[in-house]
Amino acid sequence: MLVKDAQKEVRTVYIGGFFGQLVSSTLWLVSAALGTWVTPRAAIIELVVCGCFIFLITQLLLRITGRPASVRRENPLHFLGMQIAFTLPLSMLLLVPVCEFRLSLFYPALLILLGAHYLPFTFLYGMRMFVPLAAILIGAGVVIAMHFPAPFSLGGWVGGGTLFVFAWIGRALVTPRINAKA
Repeated sequence: MLVKDAQKEVRTVYIGGFFGQLVSSTLWLVSAALGTWVTPRAAIIELVVCGCFIFLITQLLLRITGRPASVRRENPLHFLGMQIAFTLPLSMLLLVPVCEFRLSLFYPALLILLGAHYLPFTFLYGMRMFVPLAAILIGAGVVIAMHFPAPFSLGGWVGGGTLFVFAWIGRALVTPRINAKA
């Protein structure tokens, strides 16, 4: 299987990352709401715990819509996707000392980690769309950390909104190609 064919299968099965980013954006926005109207602790717990289920919820949504929930085992990018998926939870351990230093850095630091996590998606999906997504997330994390550390939830709102917009961009980029083959 050629790389371009493997990427095409990833793009098609996961609809350009649509459901994964939609689920992620929902979790970020719920977390931001908790951070705004409940407590930072509730916001952090929701995002970290529920974030562990993003892939499972994504697969459930794909199945509910009658779509395949994963690429074929023969696809050489199958395992790359799993490896990329584990980079974020493992790197999130860095948030512990960051939050002990200054709790308001939770979202900015996580935005930077999430942006870095999205860079390899450019190759995995064969979609350049993930470069500006990563740049916006990383840039927002840096700017918020340096210039707008308060209110606590600002980065959560920015992250959730950015993921929501890019979910729809990814879907729009891929859907015409999927429909053209039907």
